[in-house]
Amino acid sequence: MMLRAGLTKLKILEEEFTKEAENKHPKMLIMCEDTKVSPLVCEFLKSEGLSDDEIMQIDSDKQGSVKESEWKEIKQRLFNLDKHSTPKVIVSVLMLREGFDVSNVCVIVPLRSSQAPILLEQTIGRGLRLMWREKDYQDIKAENRYKMFVEKQSPSNYLDILSIIEHPAFIQFYDDLEQGMVVEEKKMPEKNAILGDIITVGLKDNYQDYDFYIPTIINDSEEVLEIGDISTENYNKLPWTLSQLKSMANNYGDESFYSEEMTVKTRFGDYKVTSQLFNAKSYNEFLSRMLDAITNNIARVGGHSSYPVMQVNQVSLIEVLDKYIRNQLFGEPFNPNEDNNWRVLMIARTGILEHIMKEVSQAIYEMQNNVITTEATVLKNYFSQVDKLKMRENFALDIRKSIYEKTAYPSNKGEFEKEFMLFADRDSEVERLLKINENYHIFASLRYIRTDGLLSSYYPDFILKMGGNIYLVETKAQKDVDNANVKQKQRSALDWCKKINELPSENRMQAIWNYSILDDTTFYAMKDKGASTSDILEYCKLTNGKIDNKLF
Repeated sequence: MMLRAGLTKLKILEEEFTKEAENKHPKMLIMCEDTKVSPLVCEFLKSEGLSDDEIMQIDSDKQGSVKESEWKEIKQRLFNLDKHSTPKVIVSVLMLREGFDVSNVCVIVPLRSSQAPILLEQTIGRGLRLMWREKDYQDIKAENRYKMFVEKQSPSNYLDILSIIEHPAFIQFYDDLEQGMVVEEKKMPEKNAILGDIITVGLKDNYQDYDFYIPTIINDSEEVLEIGDISTENYNKLPWTLSQLKSMANNYGDESFYSEEMTVKTRFGDYKVTSQLFNAKSYNEFLSRMLDAITNNIARVGGHSSYPVMQVNQVSLIEVLDKYIRNQLFGEPFNPNEDNNWRVLMIARTGILEHIMKEVSQAIYEMQNNVITTEATVLKNYFSQVDKLKMRENFALDIRKSIYEKTAYPSNKGEFEKEFMLFADRDSEVERLLKINENYHIFASLRYIRTDGLLSSYYPDFILKMGGNIYLVETKAQKDVDNANVKQKQRSALDWCKKINELPSENRMQAIWNYSILDDTTFYAMKDKGASTSDILEYCKLTNGKIDNKLF
């Protein structure tokens, strides 16, 4: 009779839990007193319609102990039990072992004689691993605990409720845990009481009319150098011929000299060419060190602060340098790798290095004046990409201007949010209205620095559209408006809106983005005087937009 009661309850839980979440698979644990009993229990379960793969029998000795080597194998089988629909029932004498970490045990049937010790703590411990850990269910579970433990009433739902199918003779053993245990002495729960008032809400048929997107800037707008094809055809050649230079190829040394930019005659200053350049062992090494001398030496302009001539696009510059040396430097084709011809380039007294620097500086000038501005890369995350939400039916509203069939508000101290949504939904100026759910709309988070210095995520409560304006709205009790962390969130949101408003209009829903902190005192006072939603939010922008004596 107890096994049948357990199976009946398991079936009800299984049907309702799976409807709510496909990955929730409730399990039943049957705890036998003796190893001779567990095979008989398995046979009985099969006679009740269960298949072999729906039953898991864990063998142990008569005292319920398992060898260490066997326990490792059992733990591996138990490890993935929660993720699969089968097996549904675990049959074992095993009671005292540590590490029974199956979270989905919802029903326990302890089979023992009247002389057996109760081992109550161990029995309950097998079923107290929480199955419904998601934030969506915390509110309804908290209410359930209050109803059972404070008001001493039957549970309104069976989320994370452990059911022990016990013989009436053992009820007395639970007296000591009266404050932490609810004993049902009535019929099985109705199906609609399993999940309480949790419902799944989808998108409206015309959700596109009320949809928003959050612009996420992947890459900021920036100025970049457009290289293009830099020609060296008009660069000047050396006054020396190649044959004249070859006779001097063994003279090396250091030399200091200056370079002038050829177009505007701005003196870059003195370049120092060190012996590192003259110790190059190959043409490629020479090019690399020559480029370093041209681009990374610090030049002083007009007596002002120093800066590197060029630190980017060095691959393109070295291509220009090589092309110039091979084709224009000597007024004839030049193969630097033939007969070690490249060594003539390092003859200091000929002024070859200075000449190359002057000519290549023209390429630097052209590159630095060929600047283009790239547009920001923006990712548009539409709220409708989250097509289902879970919420409490008793704390949900039919909001006409939202993308969802229903909109939730907090069951605890949520009256202010409820009244604001109803008020805004009735306002003809409000075109779209959405409550941001931080458990689902994870892309709608803003970053801010908490007062303890840690970087954290922040989700505004609402987003509204009225004409050419979009408002991010944070609802707060009046006493919390000046809280230090609220101010930190405000700074972050104002900075974010400023950055979004710099984007092209097609990347911000053709609207100006605003941020308002709405406190309950202001809302009720202005609403009662006939103010519109726009009036209230614009007023809040002015009164709450002042941070550190600066008006945003």
